[in-house]
Amino acid sequence: MLAPRVCRSGLGSLRSALSSKAASPFFLRSSASAVARPFTAFQWRAANFYSTKRFTKQHEYVNVDGEVGTVGISEYAAHALGEVVFVELPEQGSSVDAGNGLGSVESVKSASDVYSPVSGEITEVNATLSDSPEKVGLSPESEGWLCKIKLSSPEEVKGLLTKEAYDEFCNEEDASH
Repeated sequence: MLAPRVCRSGLGSLRSALSSKAASPFFLRSSASAVARPFTAFQWRAANFYSTKRFTKQHEYVNVDGEVGTVGISEYAAHALGEVVFVELPEQGSSVDAGNGLGSVESVKSASDVYSPVSGEITEVNATLSDSPEKVGLSPESEGWLCKIKLSSPEEVKGLLTKEAYDEFCNEEDASH
């Protein structure tokens, strides 16, 4: 059976899309069928939760995929730190609580503690950072991730900042300096 996917219409057919239920992001279309049906409440919650990137006011991010969150520092934090020369990673298999220390990042300018945005068990650490800590500064939200955490309290993600709210927070922080 083919996996269902969200059906969204392109800009070229906007007029016909507006008159079609299938154009709504609240409708689901199976790739094996042209019949649209509404999302169930579970599917809607799952779509919001299972692929979510959220941020903290301490400039960490968590990119949630299923029940695992990839954690690192934000682009904003990486830019503020400058050239990263050392990364202290947490121990794989250890448990962490949201808001508690996870490790640290040291640059030529300063050192900064990294706090966990979510609670859970650390399932993987980015071992490549031992030899290449500069990845945190060059590509913090992709190759420079720090660890992966199996979420013990998925509802904590809802309390974190969306990308839009985080960008606004950073703009306000810049304006106050």
